[in-house]
Amino acid sequence: MQLKPSYAHSSKGNRLQIRIDQETYYVLEKAAQYKKGSLSRFVREASLKEAKKIIREHENMPLSDQDWPLLMEALSAPPKPNEALQKAYAKYKKDSE
Repeated sequence: MQLKPSYAHSSKGNRLQIRIDQETYYVLEKAAQYKKGSLSRFVREASLKEAKKIIREHENMPLSDQDWPLLMEALSAPPKPNEALQKAYAKYKKDSE
């Protein structure tokens, strides 16, 4: 899935502005201090880590030991294209010329 970026460009990179309540701010600030870094760095690193995890969960499809051979069999012996698929391919080929 392709997403459109929505960001403001600056000479230092992209900027993200968020509003948070005071309690959230204090918790994030305390965690950043424990990591011996800035609040910005902590939020950036934690957000990036979580974002990558979410993307991985949505873009990867783990297969069980039982499902793997079934997938390989289906890929090595695909069914013949039906009439609807043949028509769609012919239309695509014609439209892309």
